[in-house]
Amino acid sequence: MSFSNRFSRREVLAEVPLALAGAAGIANRAFAQVPEYVEVKTRYGRLRGARTGNLTTFKGVPYGGSVSGANRFKAAPPLKPWDGVRDALELGAPSIQPGQRRNEPPQDENCLFLNIWTPAADNRKRPVMFYSHGGGFTTGSGGAAYQDGGNLARTFDVVVVATNHRLGLMGYLYLGELGGEEYATSGNQGLLDIRDGLKWARENVQGFGGDPANVMIFGESGGGAKTSCLYAMPAAAPYFNKGSIESGPGIRMMPRDAAAETTLMVLQHLGIEKSDWRKLLEVPAEKLLEAQTGLGRTGGGPLGMNGGRKGMGGGSRPGGFGPVVDGSVLPHHPFDPVAPAISKNKPLIVGYNHDETVFFFNQRRDMDVFKLTEEALKERLAKEFPGNDAAIFEAYHKSRPDASPSQLYVAITTARMIGIGAVTIAERKYAQHGAPAYTYIFKHANQTVIPGTQFKMGSPHAMEITYKFYNVHPAGQEGANPGRGLMSISDPASLKAAHNMAEMWSTFARTGHPVAKGQPEWPPYTTEKRATMEIDSECTVVNDPYPLERKLWERLDP
Repeated sequence: MSFSNRFSRREVLAEVPLALAGAAGIANRAFAQVPEYVEVKTRYGRLRGARTGNLTTFKGVPYGGSVSGANRFKAAPPLKPWDGVRDALELGAPSIQPGQRRNEPPQDENCLFLNIWTPAADNRKRPVMFYSHGGGFTTGSGGAAYQDGGNLARTFDVVVVATNHRLGLMGYLYLGELGGEEYATSGNQGLLDIRDGLKWARENVQGFGGDPANVMIFGESGGGAKTSCLYAMPAAAPYFNKGSIESGPGIRMMPRDAAAETTLMVLQHLGIEKSDWRKLLEVPAEKLLEAQTGLGRTGGGPLGMNGGRKGMGGGSRPGGFGPVVDGSVLPHHPFDPVAPAISKNKPLIVGYNHDETVFFFNQRRDMDVFKLTEEALKERLAKEFPGNDAAIFEAYHKSRPDASPSQLYVAITTARMIGIGAVTIAERKYAQHGAPAYTYIFKHANQTVIPGTQFKMGSPHAMEITYKFYNVHPAGQEGANPGRGLMSISDPASLKAAHNMAEMWSTFARTGHPVAKGQPEWPPYTTEKRATMEIDSECTVVNDPYPLERKLWERLDP
């Protein structure tokens, strides 16, 4: 597997599930059919989409006005109605971000677009699954092929919606202390964009066959952190009913003082005096992106991301871009010190992949991780967890006596980066004694050996995306159309694991309770039993998985 600097982190994620399967993308027979055009009336005008078999798609659907020029760093103005019929047949522009996105339009400041997949635009009230893409808060797109919502929609009778929204400096540069009330929400425009997409869905999705009163928000990695924030946003609360936080627990976000200092760093990088900050409205977008990448900080921790009970995006040091706890849009940290009261009665799924950090080490080409001796493992732990290294080694060695040093290190870093945060969110959600929380570990393992090592991929970060979207198909299926991001796999176990996860997520969207036929009942999480669903071709419910490890982190990271 090779990675190019031309592509963003999330573009790399797009390649991982495909490479893990060892196959090119394969589409199903529906893609070979000639599409028919379908029109839907919205509050803003008529849209023309495409129907192919039992799937209708609308792409590049605008949901907000211009956010460039004088509107840069401000909340999006209302969408202007149009006359006639507007084509919704091609993807909309992704947000400004590093690198180039494959098979998508050029990046643009004006990136407020939705993609919609529905079995039929027939005014039926299907559950709506509203997805926020990953890539942290700086990269990604709702148009990435590996998270295409078509198979999830047509197979499980749901409406899938994905949004493009502002990222990085464009979406999260905090100007409230410089611009006053006019720019009070500037540190959270990316989140407010998603809120606007949800509001658009509330107003229009019934014409696309969806139920505006039954909306699930979900997202992976950065999308999970965005979902965490939406759970705590008063402005978003009216527009969704349940959610899923996948491999991206967002417990804490950036404090206002750190965000304000980041803004001063941007001005200094661009050579703009503090008193002349409005010149930011005139700086070309590519120069702003250069400033963003020039600051170059992605967060703390051994893998460059915050973890533990801070969660993804929870750093307090300036230099990065993400949601700001501004006291208004985001009144407080999403899940710290408690779960948000405004979402007490909204069910939640939260979990992670068994071998998350395999992806990050492989991405960084840190191949030594996959060849560790016990001595090398201890050296790493001493450097990264000084004073606690011996306790960590002892607990994990006892918890996983048959694991190799490399497997222990992957388990330790996976817990520290994501796993602890997922458990923390479940605990705090349960403490409300409101709607249930359901926890999971995605354990379906890929047996591919990482080149140059003897270490198997397992279940790394982002692997589950194609599974939950049901974008896996038997190798050699007729109607092949490479490049659409669908995995071609040969083992029935992978197909069944994908069906299990997609069915659980879609039934959760429908009823608030995740279920897959033939699989165990998924009990809600409690701190008494800590029931956790291990997702695979044959799923298993485990009470309190890895208790020695959990108790260790409770002591070290209270």
